[in-house]
Amino acid sequence: MKILLLEDDEILSEIIESFLLKKGYQVSCAFDGGEAEDLLCQEVFDLLLFDVNVPLINGFELLKSIRKNSINTPAIFITSLNNTEDLKLGFSSGCDDYIKKPFEFEELELRIDNIKRLYKINIAKKDILSKGVVYDYDKLKIIKEDQEYTLSKKESQILEYFLKNRQRVISLEELGLNVWAYEETPTDSTIRTYIKNFRKIINKEAIDTIKGVGYRFN
Repeated sequence: MKILLLEDDEILSEIIESFLLKKGYQVSCAFDGGEAEDLLCQEVFDLLLFDVNVPLINGFELLKSIRKNSINTPAIFITSLNNTEDLKLGFSSGCDDYIKKPFEFEELELRIDNIKRLYKINIAKKDILSKGVVYDYDKLKIIKEDQEYTLSKKESQILEYFLKNRQRVISLEELGLNVWAYEETPTDSTIRTYIKNFRKIINKEAIDTIKGVGYRFN
């Protein structure tokens, strides 16, 4: 699980990073909103942990901006802003949870675990795709009966995004923004090719085409 931590207090950032690393997470740290925005342009994350009062772009504005661009990565604010109006601003900007400073690390762990459960992030090492077809998260492989199909990094990211959003219709734009992030936007035909390949491996009914809207993983 990859986490982007935005915290301008270097000592607190180091303490939080150390805790997350011990829990087995990958962590990228940013100390201002601009740096966090740059990292979001370069990488795809599973969770965002944002302080609010940071230089250049505050946490509320940064999250609001990426939500407008259909980046749906779950986000938790960790902030000393703790009145009701701040809470309203946080959730209206698109966060999934809100932790008030000072906090216990046990609370942070519980809230991260809840996000993982809600978004099905690496909860299971394997996931059933269809009858007799399993996806192995660690090995990035689809296992079908006695055959194994090793996926590329991009293929695994696409599949895992679908698995996090089972039964929900996902547009080509949303898929492109959330999987490719700020990389060069893929063409519609590129995405369709990935979908076609998944159907060949899993089965034809695994992913429905919703005409004029997008795709749904069953």
